[in-house]
Amino acid sequence: DDRFDWTGFYRNVGNDLLKIGPYQGGHGCLVIPFSRGVCGAAARTGQVQLVADVESFDGHIACATSTRSELVVPVWNKDGALLGVFDIDSNQPDAFGDEDAEALVAILASVFSR
Repeated sequence: DDRFDWTGFYRNVGNDLLKIGPYQGGHGCLVIPFSRGVCGAAARTGQVQLVADVESFDGHIACATSTRSELVVPVWNKDGALLGVFDIDSNQPDAFGDEDAEALVAILASVFSR
């Protein structure tokens, strides 16, 4: 899908900190605190973050200056503990919608919440 310019996992390593896991694309941020950025917001709130314009997201971290929109989904284990987040970045504005978010939530739940 040409909307996906960076796709990967950030692992919850404790102490309100995410560290980069498996990914595809250019270099991502190595460490993200729960208090910063779109990934941090997803981890902190436990809510999907669907951001049409990252420039308008307060506290956005520019891991890649070309990123324009982002979809981040929290990843939970079967006991409801946060494993991390799954992050998709696009160089296109408003690249993702509710349908994308819902599908990704379902896929991640079927894999990690078993």
